[in-house]
Amino acid sequence: MKKQDKIKIIFLGTNGWYDTATGNTICILIETANEYVVLDAGNGIYKLDQYIKSNKPIYLFLSHFHLDHIIGLHILAKFRFPQGLNICIRKGSKKILKTIVNKDFTLALNKLPFKTRIIEIAGRNKHLPFMENALVLRHPVPCLGFRLRFGNKILAYVPDTGPCPNAAKLAKNANLLIAECAMKVGIQEEGWPHLDPTTAAKIAKKAKADRLLLVHFDAAIYQTLKERNTAEKQAKRIHKNTRAVRDNYMEVL
Repeated sequence: MKKQDKIKIIFLGTNGWYDTATGNTICILIETANEYVVLDAGNGIYKLDQYIKSNKPIYLFLSHFHLDHIIGLHILAKFRFPQGLNICIRKGSKKILKTIVNKDFTLALNKLPFKTRIIEIAGRNKHLPFMENALVLRHPVPCLGFRLRFGNKILAYVPDTGPCPNAAKLAKNANLLIAECAMKVGIQEEGWPHLDPTTAAKIAKKAKADRLLLVHFDAAIYQTLKERNTAEKQAKRIHKNTRAVRDNYMEVL
């Protein structure tokens, strides 16, 4: 990638758990000069065809199989991707994916109107030259976070997790850290680890990440966009360059 090439990050869905007036469930599109990368497949994925206008390869990364991160897979049949779709999942989870994206639930992968390829990942992967690392985070089920390098820019994605060493490893010296923020300050559920604005900001500060974007706001806890603004202010006290994002927001690196 040339130095002048810009990386666009479009937030198609920023809710956790379910859709509300504040937004769709989690889905993030990254466009570079060479590829499209989609992070998770919540209901926000229905907007993909508003932005994918070229035949660059498309990579869909699924962090884990909780429904708010994969519910949009049944929308895949809407699209007509002549270049096909690469679906990137945790190593050993192909059977889960093929069970979910199959008859009785939705169209099977081999019945979609475009070709699909499943790429199982663990750490680095030769099929994904832009992926520096994938690490398991702290969640009730195996959940991957990702560290991506596009040219000289590093983007870290830390989805559902409690504070853990791997989150900081992924975010180390990142130009942009996208971190989940399901909880409010003072709210935690035993056995259901998630981040709040201050814990996310502490990870960003410790990792020396340049920018922090908060996403995946639990729909039952963050019922208004005003509450997201409060979360942003709380995080900024720790990491100044922070923003609580909402659907259709675009960031450029």
